[in-house]
Amino acid sequence: MDAMRRPTPTLPVDRYVVDVLLRDLVGHDKRPAAFLVYLRLLASEPGRPGAGIAASLRDLAEQTGLSRSAVQAAVATLRRRQLIATRRAHPTATPVHRVLRPWRNR
Repeated sequence: MDAMRRPTPTLPVDRYVVDVLLRDLVGHDKRPAAFLVYLRLLASEPGRPGAGIAASLRDLAEQTGLSRSAVQAAVATLRRRQLIATRRAHPTATPVHRVLRPWRNR
């Protein structure tokens, strides 16, 4: 390995995300955008899971390549499915999304 090259960081993903959530969101709910947004938020988490990620709909749209309206619908789906929790300091503040892993609580 070249001394100047650094290994690419990896993203640890629970098997549940690939084995169950992918099929559930994409196949059953017909919401592939929700799966992409969930992965983007998961990848954006700071060092400690559940800390929260400040990201507007526009930010998420740019990061995923989706339209703003597709991201808006995806975020609504993820909230309804209790896969993310979103809070705002005030109505015009950038929302902070926390990735939830309800399968770990079972």
